[in-house]
Amino acid sequence: MSNGKFVISLDFELMWGVRDKKSKTTYGENILGVHQALPQMLRMFRDYGINATFSTVGFLFFETKKDLLNNLPNIKPAYHDSNLSPYNGYFDELGDDYKNDKYNFATDLLREIQKYPEQEIGTHTFSHYYCLEPGQTPEAFRDDLNKAIDIAEKQNIRLTSLVFPRNQFNNEYLKVCSDLGIVCYRGNEHSWLYDAKNAASESYFRRALRLIDAYVNISGHNCYSDEYMSSKTPYDIPSSRFLRPFSKKLAALDGLRLKRITSGMSYAAKNNLTYHLWWHPHNFGTDQTENFNFLEKILKHYSKLNKEYNLQSITMTELALQLRKQK
Repeated sequence: MSNGKFVISLDFELMWGVRDKKSKTTYGENILGVHQALPQMLRMFRDYGINATFSTVGFLFFETKKDLLNNLPNIKPAYHDSNLSPYNGYFDELGDDYKNDKYNFATDLLREIQKYPEQEIGTHTFSHYYCLEPGQTPEAFRDDLNKAIDIAEKQNIRLTSLVFPRNQFNNEYLKVCSDLGIVCYRGNEHSWLYDAKNAASESYFRRALRLIDAYVNISGHNCYSDEYMSSKTPYDIPSSRFLRPFSKKLAALDGLRLKRITSGMSYAAKNNLTYHLWWHPHNFGTDQTENFNFLEKILKHYSKLNKEYNLQSITMTELALQLRKQK
């Protein structure tokens, strides 16, 4: 019987993932804080024996605006909502290089991750591609993913895992992923609360219930067996829980938020299942003391489960390769 697994994935996107929702004025502090928070995460992960997957937007691999503009895909997404596309005017706002634009470039942080070979760099698509928004096509997705793979290879990084932006999962694109060497992806929790939807189809009711679910068990522990995850390829390694950032308004409920996560981890460890926790580095960009203290409590619980039940920290690709061997 296999041991339980603890998977951590981080959606590394900087301003590319939030630019259509929040401006630099309202969210810039979170983005700039990543340059301090991510190195601290890496040190903490090594201290606690955590192997994580950093799913990275392809735009972040470039050192200069010129290099980025010279390496765009031929087929670009034609979203009906043009505000979703970075190709419609956003490039005009970029600085010349990563030294002058910490909102949109991150080669220094990618080099930092590469100093920790136990960590994985995966893909979050090239352009933060939205797979369910009207106007997207398989052809544009293939071109986008090809570009992400190409630029990563130039920096000696082989991309084999994928996280869909906004968790907009699209079954039609799985064959594209497989064709291009992606062996696994992060699917959504197995609850109607987390079914993949585009922005227009989302509801405030579902969002409210997901917020409650972060503190009170509505959707279950969301842990997964090897049998389930190996039932199709690319391997679906679904999310168990999004690690919500510290909130001053909800700080009194942090004990419940912690228990919601640690109880799921314990359930996975005791039943030889996989628990998959995820967040964005920019979620730790502000309130860093509170966020890192909370994370350390989670990692201390992992250490306890590792000793008592042999719960194993593992990257997405490492888990996929284990699943492949079992077939």
